[in-house]
Amino acid sequence: MYPEELVAPMRADLTNNGFVELRDSEQVNNTFRNCKGTALLVVNSVCGCAAGSARPGALNSLDSDKKPDQLFTVFAGQDTDATNEARKYLLPYPPSSPSIGLFKDGELVHFVERHHIEGRSAEMISAHLKEVYNEFC
Repeated sequence: MYPEELVAPMRADLTNNGFVELRDSEQVNNTFRNCKGTALLVVNSVCGCAAGSARPGALNSLDSDKKPDQLFTVFAGQDTDATNEARKYLLPYPPSSPSIGLFKDGELVHFVERHHIEGRSAEMISAHLKEVYNEFC
C-alpha cells in the first residue's frame, strides 16, 4: 500500500466531485444491495492511466444531460476489503484497475476494463461513457 499522503489527492479527484468513497466491504454491500436507479463505480488506482484517463474521463462524462443517479468509488491497492467486495459485483469480469462499471438497480450493465482505458485519452473515455449513459440512464 502507498502512504495515505500520496493517495489522498487521487481520492479527492473523485470525492471532491460527488463520488462517495466506499472504504470497507460492509459499505460496498449496503450500497449495491440497496441500489436503485443507475450508479457509476470507478475502481481508482495510483497508475498513470487512472490519473491521465480514467478519473478525468469519468468526471468529464458527468457533464451530460443523461448521467448516473449515484457515483461511487473504491481504491484498488489501498482499501483492499472494499475493492475485493466491489469486484464481486463486477463479475464475470476479472479484477481490473482502474476500471469503471455502470449499474442499473444494482446489476452491472456495462464495464470498462483497464485494457479499454490504457492508451485512450480522457476525452475518449468520457465520450464512451456518455454513449453508455444515453443507453442506460
